Amino acid sequence: FFFKQKTAYEISTRDWSSDVCSSDLADAHPRDPIPHTLPIPMRHVLSATVQNVPGVLAHVSGMLASRGYNIDSLAVGETEDPRFSRMTFVLRGDDRVLDQVRRQLEKIVTVVRVDDISSRNYVERDLMLIKVAATAGPTRTEVKELAEVFRGRVVDVAADSVVVEISGTEKKIEGFIELMRPLGILELVRTGRIAMVRGSPPTRELTEAADGARPADSAPARESLA
Repeated sequence: FFFKQKTAYEISTRDWSSDVCSSDLADAHPRDPIPHTLPIPMRHVLSATVQNVPGVLAHVSGMLASRGYNIDSLAVGETEDPRFSRMTFVLRGDDRVLDQVRRQLEKIVTVVRVDDISSRNYVERDLMLIKVAATAGPTRTEVKELAEVFRGRVVDVAADSVVVEISGTEKKIEGFIELMRPLGILELVRTGRIAMVRGSPPTRELTEAADGARPADSAPARESLA
């Protein structure tokens, strides 16, 4: 008797992801890896109120760097109360990464309050200064017209370049940058994103938290940053 050896493999559609279309299954080899889609990291905005003392920025940035968190932007400045500063972090990751960052920030003794404002109704701005190669003539006129469209303004003019100041959302800033690339970007600097929740500020909650906080120079350190 002669037996013919089978060369085909049975394909079980139960092992494939539900988002794969039937045409992909027909063309796929049985031993090919199962296709899948990588999750896109979520964008989170954290606002941390910290005591306005020397070294607080180094402590916070050192903690984030030592643990390898993917921080897109970090901005810090004094609040309406000179005792405190507010830091705005923009990071990407899932909810687990967000929870880890919040827990680590809350361990630092100079951190008074940490809020995740990305899920709330907030206003976000980014300030940019960009120097573009533009001599007198059509190129300089084009830069000025584009700056007006983006509600920016020319803050400096040289013989071979102009400096434009623009503030707005991240997409607005990046859109203007892409328009300037063909003209030649000589220098670019950005402040990083800052954000504020719309509506009445939590003044009372911040005051209560500040009154309960101990001075940074007298409280024992709760986090080792070495």
